[in-house]
Amino acid sequence: MISQLRKEEYHPYYGAYIAKAEFPDIVEGLKAGKTEFIDFVSVLPDEKLAFAYAEEKWTLAEVLLHLIDSERIFAYRALRFARKDNTPLAGFDQDVYVPNSNAKHMTKNDIIEDYEAVRNSSIAMYKNFTKEMLQFIGTASDSPMSARALGYILAGHQRHHLEVINEKYL
Repeated sequence: MISQLRKEEYHPYYGAYIAKAEFPDIVEGLKAGKTEFIDFVSVLPDEKLAFAYAEEKWTLAEVLLHLIDSERIFAYRALRFARKDNTPLAGFDQDVYVPNSNAKHMTKNDIIEDYEAVRNSSIAMYKNFTKEMLQFIGTASDSPMSARALGYILAGHQRHHLEVINEKYL
């Protein structure tokens, strides 16, 4: 439950994402987010994928692939922590990932297919985490992090970017 999440389970930077997680149950939130993402992307005009709202900003396709890349990385971290691996995990530089994402060659269907595979994997993983697994705190990007916090971050990070897309891209 999100109400049980302690501030010691995540870096304050992620608090804004966690605040956007709308469901108290991680699995239910991830399932609802999956439906929302697929419905959202399905109706986007194809020509919008290459649109960036300003010079030096990511295209819409790059933002969508950023969500997928981030989910893969955060889910990997959650798995490591749930398995009580206390090896500190390095951060990742999204500004290196995005230009190397091949976004300009992906269709809406490609993006949806990739997203669906990643999100289904995250849902399956979180379904099988016990309360103890969710609460183990590891280190990522030099900060404490729990698998539980990462689940809420996944949901809130997606919500944040869909709000940005609605505001600046559409």
